[in-house]
Amino acid sequence: MKISARNQISGTVTAITPGAVNGAIKVDIGGGTIITSNITEEAIADLGLAAGDAVTVIIKASDVLIGK
Repeated sequence: MKISARNQISGTVTAITPGAVNGAIKVDIGGGTIITSNITEEAIADLGLAAGDAVTVIIKASDVLIGK
């Protein structure tokens, strides 16, 4: 599958925390960095996500904020 988003990071699912509507997916991208994504429970099921799966985190945003 080709997509236009350029911010793509490979990683491994380390945990899935289910919720009523959305679940939290934790992805280890290496170097001790974990990215958490909240997606619908339907999307989790459709993708068949499970701990240990190799995935790609795709970040598409109109704004990226930095604070100090």
